[in-house]
This record gives sequence, C-alpha cells and structure tokens, in this order.
Amino acid sequence: MAGALLSFSATALAVRELAPALGLFDILAARAGAGVVIVGVVALLRGAGGVLVPVRRWPLHLLRNVVHWFGNYAWSLGVTLLPLGIVFALEFTTPAWVTLLAVLILRERLTPSRAGAVALGFLGVLVILRPGLAALQPASLLVLGAALCFALVAIATKALTRTEPTLAILFWMNAMQLPMNLAASHLVPAAPSAVFLAGHHGLALAVVCLAGLSSHWCLTNAYKRGDAILVVPLDFLRLPLIAVVGWQVYGEALDPWLFVGAGLIVGGLVWNLTRETRRAPPAALPASPPARGT
Repeated sequence: MAGALLSFSATALAVRELAPALGLFDILAARAGAGVVIVGVVALLRGAGGVLVPVRRWPLHLLRNVVHWFGNYAWSLGVTLLPLGIVFALEFTTPAWVTLLAVLILRERLTPSRAGAVALGFLGVLVILRPGLAALQPASLLVLGAALCFALVAIATKALTRTEPTLAILFWMNAMQLPMNLAASHLVPAAPSAVFLAGHHGLALAVVCLAGLSSHWCLTNAYKRGDAILVVPLDFLRLPLIAVVGWQVYGEALDPWLFVGAGLIVGGLVWNLTRETRRAPPAALPASPPARGT
C-alpha cells in the first residue's frame, strides 16, 4: 500500500510537471507505449505470451478502453487545473458511482449501506465544491466525469475477468489506447510537443510511464495479501498525502472543508464495506473493490 500511495501521488506530480512541455495526449501516449512494452515483456518472461493474442471479447475490450481513455484524459487535465487535494477527493467518488451503476446496469440489490454510501459520497462532493465558490468550475466537473468513467471501467473489468487473463486486459488496454492518444495528439494539439526535454521533464516522463503500472500492481497485491476492510482505509491516506505535497510544492491552501467533504465520502464507503463484510460469508467476499482506472 505504501508503494501504491507513492505511485499514485508521483503520477499526479509528474503529469503536472510535464504539462507545460508536452501535450496531455503525448504524455498519455508515452504511458500507453511503455505499458505495451512492459506488459509484453513480462508476459514473455513468464511464458504467457500466448494469452495476449486470443482475446474473445473484442467489443467489450474496445468499449472499456474508449471510456478509460476519456477518463484518463479528464483526470490528467484536472491535475493541471485544480489543487491536487480536490482532484483526489473527487476521484474517491468512483466507488459510489460503481455502487449506483451496479444497481442500474447489473441489477444488484440496493442495500441501506450502499444507498448511504452513495448519499454520503455526493454530500461530500457538495461540501468540497460548495456551489458558488472557486472550486466549482468546469475542471471539477471534468474530474467527476473521470470518476464516472472509472466506475464504468470497473464494471467492464469485472465482466472481462470472467473470461480474460489479467495480462491480456492490461496489454490491450495500453495497445488500444496508444493509437487513440497518438491520433488525438495530432488532431487536437493543446500544448507544444517538445522535441528535446529538459532533464527534470525526462525524469517526470519516466515516472508517468513506470508509476502508472506500479500503482495498480502494488494495489492489486495489497488486496491479495490483506482484507479489503484494512486495505481500503489505507488507500484514502492518498488524500492527506497529496494535499500536504500540494501545499509544500505548489503552495496550495489546506482547505478544512476539503477534509470534511472527503471524510463524508470515505465514511460512507468504509461503512458500506464494513456492512458488506459482515453480511457476506467469507467464501463470497470479493477479493477487492473495483480498481480505479488511473
């Protein structure tokens, strides 16, 4: 979990540092290209290269990755426009979106704790954004849209894991999004693409490429080795960590209302997770809640 916390925070900082030198689509293309190479090499070293080719559910893969592509771009743009603490707090609404969408799409049962988690989640958003204040701007809606995209991706991933190996899902996520980002970087030039990067920009680009994979690798292994009821609250430590980093590095104010709103979001999610853990028999408990797409 320590590796996941550091990786998610490092990715946000690296994107913000790179944005003045590279367009966001260029950054995301580099990340996807690195993912194709790294996942491909890992599969070959493990003797599992064959699982990357026979993909059985192309339409669902394509739908998942188009939605994930939109979510990644919206989240990355939000990182460049909003205080980092607000971005991470709004991203924590993803599990609430997953709960709501699972009821509407998968016809899962809406229990009182699930309904409470959704209600507290959106109440927390209202506290953070406080309509009429500076935080309520289009960039905030972008990050909320990214959280909704990540929720849709989580549901699609849950369906894919029934028939597709994890390596195949990761490989085709990057392989499909690489041409999307390359095409978008040519069609929608938003920032100059540097031919030669300064030293710190090269380091930031390497961080984006590596931390994007390490964050999910660390998070997945944490869920494998620990109960979700213990791991999920640790994941929420990303918020105070990134808020302090934003304060120290960029001079962003530590807004107490941000922590109040985040507390409502986190409280609802932990309450629901606790109730689900008590309700389900051990064999039926999920290995982990749906992972985010960032």
